[in-house]
Amino acid sequence: MIPTLEAYDISPYSGFLPAEPPLGRLPQGYYQPWEEVIDKLGPYIMGKRIREVINELPQLSINKLENEREMRRAYQVLTFLAHAYIWCGEPVEKLPSQIAVPCVNVSKILGLPPIATYASLCLWNFKKIDDRREFSLDNLTTINTFTGSIDESWFYLVSVYFEKEGSFSLKAGLDALNNAQNGQMKEAVQNLQLLAESIDMLGSILMRMEEMCDPHIFYFRIRPFLAGWKNMGSVGLEKGVYYGDEKTPRSYAGGSNAQSSLIQFFDIILGVCHHATGDLTADNSFLNEMREYMPKKHREFLEALEPYTFTIRDFVKSQHDEELTLAYDACLAMLKSFRDKHIQIVTRFVVLQAKKVNKMGSGTTLRSGLARKKQGEEKGTGGTSLLPFLKQCRDETGNAAAGSWGKRILTDGMLRLKYSKSNGVNED
Repeated sequence: MIPTLEAYDISPYSGFLPAEPPLGRLPQGYYQPWEEVIDKLGPYIMGKRIREVINELPQLSINKLENEREMRRAYQVLTFLAHAYIWCGEPVEKLPSQIAVPCVNVSKILGLPPIATYASLCLWNFKKIDDRREFSLDNLTTINTFTGSIDESWFYLVSVYFEKEGSFSLKAGLDALNNAQNGQMKEAVQNLQLLAESIDMLGSILMRMEEMCDPHIFYFRIRPFLAGWKNMGSVGLEKGVYYGDEKTPRSYAGGSNAQSSLIQFFDIILGVCHHATGDLTADNSFLNEMREYMPKKHREFLEALEPYTFTIRDFVKSQHDEELTLAYDACLAMLKSFRDKHIQIVTRFVVLQAKKVNKMGSGTTLRSGLARKKQGEEKGTGGTSLLPFLKQCRDETGNAAAGSWGKRILTDGMLRLKYSKSNGVNED
């Protein structure tokens, strides 16, 4: 049976965001030592005191947390503190037990790794400024940040708003899947058209990133705190991080947009397959791994949807209907365009900023983690080779096209190539 949103803690109105607003503070006095530190996280980082302050925290149990909403808040607080501890200045390879033990315990209950994820940074890190007004970017603020900057808040909130508006895509996609399952061609056309329009709108939301988030500030001030401790030997964490008194280090990827369930939903519903970067014979293990960084029920939703990966595509191909084929290929075109926009953002915010590192003197700005890497292939906060991974995901999107014209345009860029040659444009 095709999965329903409600069965997996997904709202038809807010998508993968929680239907009930995230908790802004744990209510128990017992947990106020955590809350008091995160209240002053920015100043403690700026004064290079965060490790000293965390080392002085009492050892608290998670046994007084009463519901999942409180568990999510505790997870958010503890993962923010963990990243601040590891990445404030020269990275250290051990988390103190005051943070490590409760973080590991609450993560087990939530089915998440004990590290900052897209869920703790974005999905559970927002609130309305004015409850009487609508849910919009100009009426949202973050609950917590590392730097206290508008730029950091905006970086998270664009993703929050993206997820909220993505609820329309979820409904249109599932409706189209049900149409395909039941042989309803006219309705499938309508819902695929809605899905294409919705994905196009999400691309426009993504491009708002630079309105209030400066690429230089992001790369040198914010991004260092988002890195994980996997594949980070080049910046000081050879083995990963030891949690408390554990004898074996743990290795986890940092927060990444690949942990957005909405992005993987699009690929499944449209039959888009991804392979390992540079190896078209193997599945993309990184994308599969990123599911382990999603809230448990959202991960299970994607798993329940996987048996229907090619349902819409096969239905479209079987009907030989021009309007249906065009509607489906339009969805792929919009998804490929979205990935193009993502690459543009990454180029501005990461690749171009990384080129500045060698030109900057050692004392120009405080840098840690990924921001101090001076040469070699640029890595994402999730630990991947950044541009090769994103470009391959984009190019693979067109492979699912149903029509011959759509496949030619989406995979070969034939019209663009012909236009360039006829006008004497050098593609290089």
